[in-house]
Amino acid sequence: MSVFRDDFLWGGACAANQFEGAWDVDGKGASVPDMCTNGSHTVPKWVTTTIHPDRLYPSHEAIDFYHHYEEDIALFAEMGFKTFRTSINWTRIFPNGWETEPNEKGLEFYDRVFDCCKKHGIEPLVTISHYELPYALVEKYNGWASRELIGFYMNYCKTIFERYKDKVKYWLTFNEINAGMMAFGQVLSTGTVQGYEGPAMGAPDDPQTRLQALHHQFVASAQAIIYAHAHYPQFKMGCMLAYGQSYAMTCDPDDQLANQQSMNEHNWYCGDVHVRGEYPYFAKRLWKELGVEIRMEPEDAETLKKGVVDFYTFSYYMTSCVTTHKDVEGIGGNLLGGVKNPYLKASDWGWQIDPKGLRYALNEIYGRYQIPLMVVENGLGAYDEKGEDGVVHDSYRIDYLRSHIEQMAEAVKDGVDLMGYTPWGCIDLVSASTGEMAKRYGFIYVNKFDDGTGDLSREKKDSFYWYKKVIATNGEDLA
Repeated sequence: MSVFRDDFLWGGACAANQFEGAWDVDGKGASVPDMCTNGSHTVPKWVTTTIHPDRLYPSHEAIDFYHHYEEDIALFAEMGFKTFRTSINWTRIFPNGWETEPNEKGLEFYDRVFDCCKKHGIEPLVTISHYELPYALVEKYNGWASRELIGFYMNYCKTIFERYKDKVKYWLTFNEINAGMMAFGQVLSTGTVQGYEGPAMGAPDDPQTRLQALHHQFVASAQAIIYAHAHYPQFKMGCMLAYGQSYAMTCDPDDQLANQQSMNEHNWYCGDVHVRGEYPYFAKRLWKELGVEIRMEPEDAETLKKGVVDFYTFSYYMTSCVTTHKDVEGIGGNLLGGVKNPYLKASDWGWQIDPKGLRYALNEIYGRYQIPLMVVENGLGAYDEKGEDGVVHDSYRIDYLRSHIEQMAEAVKDGVDLMGYTPWGCIDLVSASTGEMAKRYGFIYVNKFDDGTGDLSREKKDSFYWYKKVIATNGEDLA
């Protein structure tokens, strides 16, 4: 018997801006990623205020899921997917974000996608906002720094909830909402200030604006959940965080306290609002030390308390160490960096691989919140090369995923209520952090390259067949 529950949601995850393409087709407006140029492992991508014809914008075509969705979903079904995590591109529905009437052709596209999923017995898991903020809302309102975005977001939510009420059961309000808590002083390579998709690349990072914008997202999320619970009781509403698991570098008490603070800020600040419905005990001191004063409306506290999630989802790629000591080697990663752990190996991009850290994280999260959990991003970005037979033999990816699934099973034995697993980039797509195709995650190889060339044909990697076996045995056969 498998340790995973019988209805465990095996699947994969993607994001609209990283794989749909068709950026200006059928009435779609420009989102923030549509204004981002390509980059590489060493060269950052940039946001532009206008589209330059001599620059490459990866999201404009991406892997063209928009015209390949039937083929791709059929491949997911062949692997045995129980669920497919994807997102709705806000600007397909409301091109500028502030319209009162939706774009029908955009709604029809997702009708087709979700109907195709259902035809194959795949349950959609839909992220409402996955870094796809309409660029017009950035230009006019400075993104989530303006409270007016709550109303626009709610209009968007009400539209898609009603349209897809019989097609989508599982919803996530925001992707990696805690990006707003991570790495003060940094601006995402997308040109998006972490957490609120505000001013363009090079704008000063202001903690007051960042955390105020994050508060607006919290209120928007809670309002959407309250509305969904009232009007669509069949819906299950979840949050999504980039879980920043870290360890104290030494047993120096200062390192221990520094790591505790890191975990509080990166994980529990946002998790507590989503699950417990209120800011955590340490928030007031944090605000004071940052010189931040959160402006709240009188009804916000009640809204946050009522708008709590039904389940908690998160991304997990790596861990890092925290220290107060100088002259230590730093590392980068998925939004969160830190200090290199000498006990771990790293990916081609320097992200440290720590399967046991996933078990640790699952126990930490479940011990704090006691609601169902789901790992909705996990995977290995790597340079995939075809063998002489023309096939990608990605044993390194299989090893990575196997070791993480093994540790998920241990967490379930520990008592964690784990409801599903959707590895990131189940099909090759554009990297969010660098805007390149060379960083591949998928079980399916897409012939698309960093210079924009490629015929977009799809090919199965070795990991495709391996994951198919994993799903068929409910995680029992990992060989």
